[in-house]
Amino acid sequence: MSRAYYLAVFIPIAIALNLADASPTAIFFTAALGIVPTAVLMSDATEQLAARAGPGIGSLLNVTFGNAPELIIAFVALTEGLQEVVKASLVGSVIGNSLLVLGAAMVVGGVKHGRQRFSRAAIERLAGLLLLSVVAMAIPALVQIATGGDALPGVDVKRHNYGTGAELLSVAIAIGLGGAYVIFLARSVRNRSGIFSAPAEELDETHDVWSVRRSVILLALAGVLVGVMSEVLVGSIEEASHAVGLSPFFVGVFVVGIAGNAAEHWVAVVFAAKNKMDLAMNIAVGSSVQIAMFLVPALVLLSFPFGPEPMALVFNGYEVVALILTGIVSVLVVRGGESTRGEGWLLLGLYVTLGVVFALA
Repeated sequence: MSRAYYLAVFIPIAIALNLADASPTAIFFTAALGIVPTAVLMSDATEQLAARAGPGIGSLLNVTFGNAPELIIAFVALTEGLQEVVKASLVGSVIGNSLLVLGAAMVVGGVKHGRQRFSRAAIERLAGLLLLSVVAMAIPALVQIATGGDALPGVDVKRHNYGTGAELLSVAIAIGLGGAYVIFLARSVRNRSGIFSAPAEELDETHDVWSVRRSVILLALAGVLVGVMSEVLVGSIEEASHAVGLSPFFVGVFVVGIAGNAAEHWVAVVFAAKNKMDLAMNIAVGSSVQIAMFLVPALVLLSFPFGPEPMALVFNGYEVVALILTGIVSVLVVRGGESTRGEGWLLLGLYVTLGVVFALA
């Protein structure tokens, strides 16, 4: 059993604190810890179903449910009108996977195995796709700057209405990214391989394959628990952030983003330690691509029927710089088909530097 499941003790604690109207800070951090085991359970159940379904459908299951915790958390925040927190959590997921997770995987793998090799062509395609995706995400903000329109959102606002033009541009970008994602995904399922797929032998690697019934039941249970924890987390985020002297923007990027990706963080580092760098990098960079090409378009479109108002894809200046910098660094670090712990430390250093800058924003 994964050690992350021990954190399940925080689920009833967070619920009890919320019902008792306890300190928002205590509620927020216990809920953040409580999300971790639910995300891991969802990941484990999905992988078990994927192992049963075979490489083609297994790939579809993994890419569909792999980012479900982040989607649920962001959707709950969206319905509460916390659009800037939603965008911050998306940015946090992208930079967390590409800098924190990949950096940690490179460091751990490098310490245990020295210089590690991986499939250069496949990972370079993923990194290139990530760079294109984050540039597309940044376009509405760049247009706002170029046209002298409303200022970019501040780090201390809940949401900002940018008008019909920005909303239509956001929808166009969302449809473009989502359409490309569907095409790549369909090709992956049809060919039983592809840009979002882990190698088939890795997907099937399991010591105790669960039954389909058990996997489905636990997947449903995990979805319910993630939803409950997300409600508690989002409901306390504003008061908790002010209580600890940090902006909801910073908390969204570096706390919510990490909590929702906990399962992927752990799995990528474990595979790197096992000298399976191809899979570790596929998980880290591929998860960022899926967030940019699936979660971002989905949340933009969902904001129309479910949000207080449509969410324009206009990021603040800090987020734009972080996104583009992450895309460029990801392309550079995967060149050559080798990874070292030195490169890993550089990625971790960049992540910490962004954290300091965002905390001072």
